[in-house]
Amino acid sequence: MSFERIVIEQVAPVAEAGRYPAKTVVGEHLPVRAVVWRDGYPPVTVAVRWTAPDGKHTLIPMTEDPGEPDVWRADVVATAPGDWTFQVTAWTDGEVRQYETAGTAYPVFAERERAAFGAWYEVFPRSTGGRDAEGRPVHGTLRTAAEDLPRIAALGFDVVHLTPIHPIGRRERKGRGNSPVAGPGDPGCPWAIGAAEGGHDAIHPDLGDEADFVAYADRARELGLEVALELAWQCAPDHPWLTEHPEWFTVRPDGTIACAENPPRVWTDIHPLNFDNDPEGLYAELRRIVAYWAGLGVTAFRVDNPHTKPAGFWQRLIADVKQAYPGVVFLAEAFTRPAVQQGLSRLGFDQTLTYFMWRETKAELTAFGADLVAGADFLRPNLFPSNHDVLPVHLHHQGPAMYAIRATLAATLGPSWGIYSGYEICESEPAAPGRPVPADAEKYELRPRDFEAARAAGRSAEDWITTLNRVRRAHPAWRSLRTLRFHPVDDDALIAYSKRDPETGGAVLCVVNLDPDGPRTGTVAVTPGDLGLGAGRLTDEISGQTLTWDGPLAVTLDPRQSVAALYRMEMITEVQEQA
Repeated sequence: MSFERIVIEQVAPVAEAGRYPAKTVVGEHLPVRAVVWRDGYPPVTVAVRWTAPDGKHTLIPMTEDPGEPDVWRADVVATAPGDWTFQVTAWTDGEVRQYETAGTAYPVFAERERAAFGAWYEVFPRSTGGRDAEGRPVHGTLRTAAEDLPRIAALGFDVVHLTPIHPIGRRERKGRGNSPVAGPGDPGCPWAIGAAEGGHDAIHPDLGDEADFVAYADRARELGLEVALELAWQCAPDHPWLTEHPEWFTVRPDGTIACAENPPRVWTDIHPLNFDNDPEGLYAELRRIVAYWAGLGVTAFRVDNPHTKPAGFWQRLIADVKQAYPGVVFLAEAFTRPAVQQGLSRLGFDQTLTYFMWRETKAELTAFGADLVAGADFLRPNLFPSNHDVLPVHLHHQGPAMYAIRATLAATLGPSWGIYSGYEICESEPAAPGRPVPADAEKYELRPRDFEAARAAGRSAEDWITTLNRVRRAHPAWRSLRTLRFHPVDDDALIAYSKRDPETGGAVLCVVNLDPDGPRTGTVAVTPGDLGLGAGRLTDEISGQTLTWDGPLAVTLDPRQSVAALYRMEMITEVQEQA
């Protein structure tokens, strides 16, 4: 009989005892942590066995944390997509590995970089048709939408997200401003999917056909853009499924089909799906639809309200689709409780939208960032400063300075961010005073935009957004979330935070003026030593100027010139100092 001598516990990253894999992307440094101890005082050696999808493994030494005895750490890096495992092992030091102990092997799923890092641009293709001679909006097509792709690419975006492009129901159609009655010519809400022309695998005839969609995807790819499509599993009253598959809906006692409700709100133009009556039949059809669009060039899906569908459905669907179409990205529009957001992320969603839009003050943003870091092993945020449904109050009647501020925070706090078309020209009119809803909501009407006129009128943040996307691509530290760290500043209108690149040891520092109305001056309490750099050099990513940095940093930011300072931080070597 022998007794266990070495104990391995508190291993991370692990969810539900390994039921769900931790997430990483190719090239990312994934931190592994474990508490390892044994009886007595003999020194131990600890390592992590890192096993690739092809079964080959590497033994990576772990280092004891100098500030936390018995806590051991190491970074592992996936070199290819697929299913990896890590296993912490330990033994007593010496030429015979005495008392060698192996912990549990835990899963890690590695994907391509876009699953964690990217810039998204949301667009309604139907709003790209411009205006006629009388100034009336003209319904756009996928061809006119493709004409705007070079501008979107020039802004530095990676993904163009198309809102639903399917036929729109005519029965119970909503009018402008969400009016319960549509007027003549009102195009309806794209989320009320389905009509006589078809459902989720059809294209609205006013937008074009399958060939037009393929041409759009091809043009996007030529410009370095990926195409994301909205997935909204719901149906208009005249969707073909209501007559062909009534078992896929909830029928009330009076024989009518239930519409979508979230009391006191009721959506008469939308019927939710029922996943209980014929789960296999419904699953097969939804899986077919996703495969259809993936086959036409869609590489990402933004999923509408995933928290209102069964959790097991998403786990199965995402796994099936990723197996057939490796690299497809799923973004959850999960504005819901934290536990549900995190649960959906563990089930397979690559990214999730967050409540960033409602975080305004320095204290709120700091707490928000800390929560993101705490959940970074499983939940990847995608930060949007606004969208087609929400215009936060702090953007009401604001100009380029405030729009640049919120874009900076979104683009630099998280690895993924995005904007809704019109944000770059500071569309800031609310539906009503104090109401966080945009005026002339594009969900219910055409919204053609004159970007050149906005630039001429000084109502554009395009140059700043382009700069943000350029800076994000230039330094790998911006791709990090786990290394996000906030630094004290002696002015509550200034917020400062840094990120480090585990590969090179370099770092970036962002200081943002949260006040759009005037200059603010403060001192950032951060030194090179705080970031493990020794003597450091700062390069201003906006101006290109460099300076030696060895203590707290004084910063003045005037929103009339720049709302933020974006620094690249590097360690100065002895050779550089001598030179």
